[in-house]
Amino acid sequence: MKKKEALGWMEWLRGWMYLIHEMLFQRIMASHLSNPMPLPPLNDQTFIVTGSTSGIGREIARQLAEAGGHVVMAVRNTKAALDLIRKWQDDWSGRGLPLNIEAMELDLLSLDSVVRFAEAYNARLGPVHALINNAGIFQIGEPQKFSKDGYEQHLQVNHLGPALLSLMLLPSLIRGSPSRIVNVNSIMHYVGFVDPDDMNVTSGKKKYSSFVGYTGSKLAEVMFSSVLHKRLPAESGISVLCVSPGIVQTNVARDLPKIVQTGYRLIPYFIFSPEEGSRSALFAATDPQVPEYTEMLKADQWPVCAFISQDCRPTNPSEEAHNTETAHKVWEKTLELIGLPADVVERLLGGEEVECKYGAHTS
Repeated sequence: MKKKEALGWMEWLRGWMYLIHEMLFQRIMASHLSNPMPLPPLNDQTFIVTGSTSGIGREIARQLAEAGGHVVMAVRNTKAALDLIRKWQDDWSGRGLPLNIEAMELDLLSLDSVVRFAEAYNARLGPVHALINNAGIFQIGEPQKFSKDGYEQHLQVNHLGPALLSLMLLPSLIRGSPSRIVNVNSIMHYVGFVDPDDMNVTSGKKKYSSFVGYTGSKLAEVMFSSVLHKRLPAESGISVLCVSPGIVQTNVARDLPKIVQTGYRLIPYFIFSPEEGSRSALFAATDPQVPEYTEMLKADQWPVCAFISQDCRPTNPSEEAHNTETAHKVWEKTLELIGLPADVVERLLGGEEVECKYGAHTS
């Protein structure tokens, strides 16, 4: 069978049609949702939210804390997080107990930092009820850049870092069972393509652009999540979901060309605010019916993980995301790149320690 080198033109066209439809109609499709999203009481539940000093992540962290959750802001800039926490505590004072929120350092551009964060958190021997992998980058129009680990930056921040974090935190997620891994994805994965043998896009077979880097990294995340979802047995009690926040005015837009930023501001009707964009992730992290839904998909041997749309309804990831052969190759290649053994999930579920080539070597 000839190896697939790119999306077929029909898949590509359908992907773009989906994107345009989402852009024009997301507000109408989500008109049944309240803003902000009403959350159940979250007392005694712990949430780790990456990239939570700006945009959607900031909203997710604040709202989870205001609903009573213990929130860990996993961020590159802890000073910015501590300033935010002080502001939120001041705004909240007099409305109940102080917010239970803290900051821990996590830099997704350093896989050592990811492992150090996970080890520090696991050492507390406390639970995680939901890991929300929200942090992401889209460096529009920028030339190809690599992390100090040697990986293309979109691939590392949007896929490899969150994948490593999700696996390394499995001991804490097991303690929090029933728990969830919520990956904030993008509808742009519909026009993405991944070559498992060229995930850094350096072979020259495909010309690199920031668009290729971003959409490919988001598709890789869906594929990896789908395999992880299948690898976790029902008795582990861990649900894996991807969510689309919709098209949101966030800091991702700061990397857009000036003319596009102007366009962004001219069409506020179509584009979600960060508060509106946070709803699908908050829903996926807190709705009581989510575990039942993810288990139903597993029992039906559905090829992909749960994917929640910006209107908080289940939807289907892209056609290419259903390519299970590629998904398994992406899974294997990802484990190789992040320095974990092929049987990492089974070993961590069995309570074993697993060595990673990054960080301090034990988990």
